[in-house]
Amino acid sequence: MNFFNFGSKDIGIDLGTANVLIYVKGQGIVINEPSVVAIETETKKVLAVGEEAHKMLGRTPGKIRSIRPLKDGVIADFELTEAMLNSFIKKIKAKGTFTRPRILICCPSNITKVERNAIREAAESAGAKKVFVEEEPKVAAVGAGLDISAPSASMVIDIGGGTTDIAILSLGDIVNSKSIRVAGDLFDQDIIKYVKNKYKLIIGERTAEDVKIKIGTVYPEEKKEKMTIRGRDMITGLPNSITINSKEIEESLKDSVHKIVLATKSVLEETLPELSADIVTKGIVVTGGGALLTGLKKLLEEELKVPIKIADSPLTCVVDGTAIMLDNIKLLEK
Repeated sequence: MNFFNFGSKDIGIDLGTANVLIYVKGQGIVINEPSVVAIETETKKVLAVGEEAHKMLGRTPGKIRSIRPLKDGVIADFELTEAMLNSFIKKIKAKGTFTRPRILICCPSNITKVERNAIREAAESAGAKKVFVEEEPKVAAVGAGLDISAPSASMVIDIGGGTTDIAILSLGDIVNSKSIRVAGDLFDQDIIKYVKNKYKLIIGERTAEDVKIKIGTVYPEEKKEKMTIRGRDMITGLPNSITINSKEIEESLKDSVHKIVLATKSVLEETLPELSADIVTKGIVVTGGGALLTGLKKLLEEELKVPIKIADSPLTCVVDGTAIMLDNIKLLEK
């Protein structure tokens, strides 16, 4: 279905596992909503997308399901991803409209050709005239204000919902990169698992995410807060509540954060000495929602022995980068 009928615009899409952000040239970020679709189980009819569907997560009756159509940074359900994109683009259409636009859509580094084509097709089916697919860490680096076209190295760690993308860039392209399926969603699962094992309490994804944001830390003694959470007692089957603290969250996230450290070290170890010297001088920029975890800067500096800078607007770096790249469309068309 083609929703673009008048006044052409360029669109940048950060199609994330956790959130979809859409930038429209001349208007800024017009969509910033969770990547969730609510469907009727029997008919597969889409009932809600984004924020509305996210509110239903873990609360739907039997005949309605709330689904995340992207998993670990890639499209797990093509039809639902297409439906979600179409729905968001309908919303944009109501705000101001276009003929078939050029769309720049971002994907994790190291995805397969099949996965890249699925992302391209999802954008094309939403009515794009031309689709550019760029790697997330490259676009995130641009959005964080790094000059990736310079003949010196820049390094970015983009911790999203489904993947953490680590990349070293020089002369406008990725020199070395790694993408691991350890990020915000896995952090939530770590918290769910910890609470289940220690307190025999079953909590949902939304509660785990809330805990992570409010009292989460990845560095000892960096945060000392408590929070009461509710869930279902595994023994009695009845609702119950417990109080959990920041130290426990640090413990629950330790293994996953360590995997990000190891992946970053492996990228650094495979890098040419001249480029490594640039990184020691300039440091590493961290983007994505995971960059907001308390204590991350301290932990990474301690482990990597390199200056760490948290991007000014980590949540919007990728979509901000699409805006800059769309302004320099020749870079995309080369």
